[in-house]
Amino acid sequence: MAAVGTWSFSRPAVERMRCMLLAGQNATDVVETAMAEVEDDIDTGQHIVGRGGYPNFKGVVECDAAIMEGVPGRFGAVAALQGIAQPCRVARKVMEKSPHSLLVGDGAEAFARESGFTSEPNANMLSDHSAAAYREYLEKHKPIRGGHDTIGLIALDRSGNITVGVSTSGAPFKSPGRVGDSPLPGCGLYADHTVGAAAATGDGDKIMCYCPSFHVVQLMKQGSSPNEACHTVLADIQRRIGGDKCFEIGLISLNIKGEVGAASSVEFPYTFWSQGLSSVEELVINRNP
Repeated sequence: MAAVGTWSFSRPAVERMRCMLLAGQNATDVVETAMAEVEDDIDTGQHIVGRGGYPNFKGVVECDAAIMEGVPGRFGAVAALQGIAQPCRVARKVMEKSPHSLLVGDGAEAFARESGFTSEPNANMLSDHSAAAYREYLEKHKPIRGGHDTIGLIALDRSGNITVGVSTSGAPFKSPGRVGDSPLPGCGLYADHTVGAAAATGDGDKIMCYCPSFHVVQLMKQGSSPNEACHTVLADIQRRIGGDKCFEIGLISLNIKGEVGAASSVEFPYTFWSQGLSSVEELVINRNP
């Protein structure tokens, strides 16, 4: 059993996952529950996730989320979803109830309502902090500095099932309808029950061009450790870009042995737990060497 999450603010989620995994719950329930708690916490909105996240340039919060099991064909996602504070729960419903794999915009919201979710007014999705930042953006065209854009969680349960989930409210003041890498399989997340899973965070418009999560899992399938796979993928992206600079990207991975890996082009804290550890731990990597 093991769990891993992107960024320092994932620690409460990984702690929640640890408790649920030790209680014998399955990986998908674990990821969905832990993710939903982060999404609905207005304080984590400043990290560009769920309720309290930054709106698009029209002042509307639009969320992307996805969940993927290691079992072939088990994937569900939503994008540009308005009025739903826990989009990962809707993504799971898409995976389990819809004939489709990815629903967006009005269609995603309609599906959520049909599935029993309550669509809230946009004002409920904003925090005082994000509303003030939006007003400042309108008045001064001041961009947001700092913060992060995606929470990614991976869980491995005692039966060997592995599930990965991601969620974000996307780039602050983005164009309405903009979708980043997060809800795209192979880009923001990927899982294979014979190998493991991976998730990405960072500049989604760039990340989606390289399908890094799929690449990480494929390298693990070929024998690389999670850490080796993440670093190899990042080095490949940097080589293809050329020069010394790389866009912001962080990668986490977990294999079915419970081994964790990560790599990043920026300072990147991530949290993890595995069977045998008494508590959740945090590591910080500065950048890919």
